[in-house]
Amino acid sequence: MSTGPPGVEIDTPYAMSSQMPLVLHRGSCHCLAVRFEVQAPAVLNVIDCNCSICAIKSNLHFIVPKARFKLLQGEEMLTCYRFNSMQAQHLFCKVCGVQSFYIPRSNPDGYGVNPRCLDPSTIDKIVVEHFDGQNWEREFDQKRQALAERSADSSSSSRPTSTSERSGD
Repeated sequence: MSTGPPGVEIDTPYAMSSQMPLVLHRGSCHCLAVRFEVQAPAVLNVIDCNCSICAIKSNLHFIVPKARFKLLQGEEMLTCYRFNSMQAQHLFCKVCGVQSFYIPRSNPDGYGVNPRCLDPSTIDKIVVEHFDGQNWEREFDQKRQALAERSADSSSSSRPTSTSERSGD
């Protein structure tokens, strides 16, 4: 087991429940020119991606909807890097070069937040899930399919099953 921000455990693997209560995390880049808030659980389920840009930056991130993210200061201090599909917006501070968050290709209506840029006092644990970003399309499709299957399983297990719906007949 390794650590993220000072005193925060990092564990692996884990599937974060959407039922976890949200806390308000505050974060910033290294020089404090860019500051933000994000609502997310105290136990953060983060992605360790091996795509070309995440691997070279040692990027960890978790994704939140735009409604749970607020930029407090420094919009004018952000610059953007795009490559390949040109969809993801890799935002970073013009002064210190830190990417505190970005707008991901997989979820353009949300933010990918770097947990290492958050105040560690609101984080109980960081749980890492590896993502094969070198094979992005295949991996993303597999994750989406697995999520849909889990969702279907949980909705079918939460209601009584009639005899005509049972499998094996």
